Amino acid sequence: MNFKWMSVALLPLMLTACGGKKADNEAAHAREEAAHADEGKVTLTEEQIASAGVQIGRPTVGGSGTLELPATIEGDPQGTQVVSAAIGGRVVALTRNLGQSVGRGQTLAVIESREAALLKGEVEASRARLALANSNLAREQRLFAQRVSPEQDLIAARTAAIEARIAYQQAQGQVAATGGGGDGINRLGIVAPVSGQVISRSVILGQSVTADAELYRIANLSSLSLSLNLQPGDAGRVKPGNNVTVTAAGRQATAKVSFISPALDAQTRLVPVIATLDNRGGEWRVGEPVTASVQLSGSGGDRAIRVPSTAVQTVEGKPVVFVRTKSGFDATPVTLGDSSGSMVIVRSGLKGSEQIATTNSFTLKAELGKSEAAHED
Repeated sequence: MNFKWMSVALLPLMLTACGGKKADNEAAHAREEAAHADEGKVTLTEEQIASAGVQIGRPTVGGSGTLELPATIEGDPQGTQVVSAAIGGRVVALTRNLGQSVGRGQTLAVIESREAALLKGEVEASRARLALANSNLAREQRLFAQRVSPEQDLIAARTAAIEARIAYQQAQGQVAATGGGGDGINRLGIVAPVSGQVISRSVILGQSVTADAELYRIANLSSLSLSLNLQPGDAGRVKPGNNVTVTAAGRQATAKVSFISPALDAQTRLVPVIATLDNRGGEWRVGEPVTASVQLSGSGGDRAIRVPSTAVQTVEGKPVVFVRTKSGFDATPVTLGDSSGSMVIVRSGLKGSEQIATTNSFTLKAELGKSEAAHED
């Protein structure tokens, strides 16, 4: 057999087989590229979009973003005053109850005690000694003028009068420090140090109290404090003066951040923050839970892009937003930032001018899963 002739005869067959294999490979590669190009795309008509209840909108561009979290209204620390008993004794009168207003210097309680009697008795005794010292000084001044008494007697009388006056003022100061007032030698009145409203009463009539025991707590409620607790990372984007939108049932107001603690709370490991809330209208109450939306600084500046949280879905473990195309939607990967209630900041992936699925985007995620399953089949 002529092997040379056989080789020549088989060559076209070998070339044909190789060419067929190459064509099959190119066709498979083309199918793979087409499948990859369709990855993340959902093809829907206008009618299908409407029937699925998918609403379309645009991202919100602008603002520095906000952080929404629960908060509690408290009395302004600078406008809250504890009224305590300066001496021990028995409470024989209480003139104010919870919620009632009181003016500065008005009597809140009367305490009866032996110490009160001693204090008031010292005032009366020092007053009598001062009167006697002044009388002796006047007599020595006359005698010195008549050249009857020497100058040293006049100096001694003047010194005694000065010492008696000092003793009398000290006795008055001790009574004033305990509150002053009160009818009777053994009673002292406890007065309000500031004007405001009674927000706490810790005693009842007839109760025996010790020195420094709290009787009342008074607050000027025209200005309140909003108590917040932020994560350390969030606290770094909050500055004094930032606005805080306070929301409760049927009410909304704006407060301003006045204090950011430089240290974490030892128990919660959070950063305490205080905002000042104007309450001259009396709409807010101490202890009331509210929702606070805190303005953040440095969260994208004036070009921050925000989308509704309902527009974000998770596909293969990554967040995506469905962007409207001519044939349907494209699942666009995004990088998310801070969330603010129903909105979330998009740090990258969107320009802000796109049309996106804002509600019922989960139906698009389901359609995307169906199309990917069909490609795999």
